[in-house]
Amino acid sequence: MKTSAIGRKLIKTFEGYRSEAYLCPAGIPTIGYGHTSGVVMGDTCTRQEAEEFLIEDLRHAENIVNAQNLDLNQHQFDALVSFVYNVGSGNFQDSTLLKLLKQDARAYDTLEEEWKKWKHSNGRVLKGLVRRRAAEWSLYKNGFFLLTLPVLLLAAVITIVLIKKLK
Repeated sequence: MKTSAIGRKLIKTFEGYRSEAYLCPAGIPTIGYGHTSGVVMGDTCTRQEAEEFLIEDLRHAENIVNAQNLDLNQHQFDALVSFVYNVGSGNFQDSTLLKLLKQDARAYDTLEEEWKKWKHSNGRVLKGLVRRRAAEWSLYKNGFFLLTLPVLLLAAVITIVLIKKLK
């Protein structure tokens, strides 16, 4: 399977675009839409380069999820790709979540509890990870995710700015 437009939107929403390398909460140099491979502080990228990094990184996450031979529909696949994209393939492959998915990919109560445990970075609970896990879980279970109020407000502000520029 391949990530759908909805899955890409979820990832891009939570990763955000950054043209200059920065240290993510885990202390890893990151650029574009959460790209880390080969990134060093001081690197820059265009939106086009960020899109190319995203395609490359998605391919890797998709291959990891596809290799598990889970019985998933498209929205479940998208949610898992977002999860792997964020936590990394090694963490996913060694996770209790994967073990539970292999037992029963529709044991929603058990899966939800395990899925939402992945909200820490360097021992701290991050609000952004709590929101991301909630959105991923909603997509996995229900087939859609809701953007949180701050994200919706930001989207509204951006829309207003763009409309004013077009006038």
